[in-house]
Amino acid sequence: MGAVDQATTGSHLERYDEALARDPMSAFGLVREWMRTDWRALFAELRERRPVFVTPAFTVVTRFADVAEVLSREEVFSVRIFGPRLDAALGGPFMLGRDATSMNWRDKGLMRVMLDPRDTAGARELAGRMADELLDAALPYGRVDAVQALFRPVALGVCATYFGFPGPDQQTLSRWTRAIVTDGFANFLGDPEIQAASVRAGTEMIDYLRGRLAEHRAALRAGLDLPDDVFTRLARTTLPDGIGVDDERILINMAGLPLGFVESGPGAMVEAVEQLLLRPQVLAEAVKAAADPDSGHFDRYVWEALRFNPFFKLLPRLCERDYVLAAGTPRSTLIPAGTVVLAAPASAMFDADVVTEPDEFRLDRPAHQQLFFGYGHHACLGVHPARAIVCEAVRRLLLRPGVRLLPPPEGQVARSQGIFPDRFLLGLGADGRFGADGQPGSDGRPSAGGQPGSDGRFGADGQFGADGQEG
Repeated sequence: MGAVDQATTGSHLERYDEALARDPMSAFGLVREWMRTDWRALFAELRERRPVFVTPAFTVVTRFADVAEVLSREEVFSVRIFGPRLDAALGGPFMLGRDATSMNWRDKGLMRVMLDPRDTAGARELAGRMADELLDAALPYGRVDAVQALFRPVALGVCATYFGFPGPDQQTLSRWTRAIVTDGFANFLGDPEIQAASVRAGTEMIDYLRGRLAEHRAALRAGLDLPDDVFTRLARTTLPDGIGVDDERILINMAGLPLGFVESGPGAMVEAVEQLLLRPQVLAEAVKAAADPDSGHFDRYVWEALRFNPFFKLLPRLCERDYVLAAGTPRSTLIPAGTVVLAAPASAMFDADVVTEPDEFRLDRPAHQQLFFGYGHHACLGVHPARAIVCEAVRRLLLRPGVRLLPPPEGQVARSQGIFPDRFLLGLGADGRFGADGQPGSDGRPSAGGQPGSDGRFGADGQFGADGQEG
C-alpha cells in the first residue's frame, strides 16, 4: 500500500541530497526503496519541488503533461532500454522492443486484428466463470490466496482458452512469464543469472509454440475444427510473402501475449482489491455496484481504486538524443542523450493540475486521465479484453460474502522482487469456516491430500507485461 499523499515536508529530497553528497550509491538505494514503500509521498514532493528529478543514474518525470510527452515521443524516448533483453529471450526482434519501425507497425496491426474488441464480452464471461469455480473451491476453507488461488489462475486460464496458449501446464507457463518479465523490467542491475534464466525460459516457450503451431497447421490441413482463439486465428492467417509475417513472427508475437498479461493482470487485480478493502464505505458501495447488471458502474470502482496503487508505477525509456522536456515552462529541463528516463504514471494520476481533487476517491474521472495501459505509441494492444477481465475477476470476488483483509503479517501482500504479488490471503465467507480436518485453512486452497496447503498452492502442480503496455 502506498503512503497517503500529504503536505510535503522536504524530508525525501533533503535525505537524498545528503546521501548523494556522501555516497551516490546509497542515494540510489534510497530512491529505489522509497519507490517501493513511500511512493505517493515521494512523488508528491517531487511534483512540487523537482518535477523532473535528475539523478546520476536516471531521471524521474512526475507531472502528467511531462509523462505524456515522454510516452508520446517514441523517436526520442525509446524502449531500447529493455528491448534487447526481450529479443534475447524470444530469439528475435519483438515489437514491444521497437519504436515506430516497419516491423513494429506491421506486427501491431496484425495483433490488433487478432485481439478483436468484439471478444470483450466473451473474455469477461470466461474470467467470471473461472473466478467463480476457484472461489467455490476456496470457500470451505474460510480464506483464499487471491494471487495463487484466484487471480493468477484466472490469468493463466485466459491464456489457455482465449489466447490459445495453455503451455505444457500452468506451472510451466507461469515460470516462463515470470523469468522473462523479471529480466526485462525488474533486473535493474543486469544480474547475469536472471538474464540467463530469461533466455532459457524464452527458448523453451518458443520451442513449445513452434510445436503447437505445427500441430494446428496439421489439424487445419486435415479439416479438423479448432477453437476460435487467438492462436488459431494466427495459424489460419495467410499473408503475401512480401508482408514479412513468417512463422517466426507469429511465434514471437504470440509469446508476447502472456508476457503482457500474466504478471500485470493479477498485479492490477491485487492492488485494486487491497485498496477497496482498505476503504470500508467505498467497499460497501462497490459490493452494491457489483450486483448491478451494468458492469460499467462497478468497473469505475476498480480503476479508481487502482489509481491509489497502480501495479506499474514507472515506465522506463532511453533518451536517444538531447531533448528539452517541458520546454517553455519553469520546469524545462535538458535531458541528455543516453539518459534513462522513468516516466511515472502513478505520479501523473495525482497531478492536481490535471486531476481534480486527486486525493479523493471519485468515480467521475475521465478515461483519458487513466494511464494504467500506457500512453501513446506503446499503449496496450489488448486493452479491451484486459480491462474486462481484470474488472470481472475482482467483481466475482467482491460478490462473495465476508471478503476481508486478514491481520498482518499473513494478510499482507507478499511480493517477488518487491514488485510481483506472490501471496495475498483474504478472509472469505461470513462464518470463517474451517477446513475438512477441523483446522483453519492456512491459505484457502486444498493440498494434494484434500487439506489446506501450507504453501498457497494446489499440491504439486499449483503455481502461479510487460510494463503495462502492448500486452
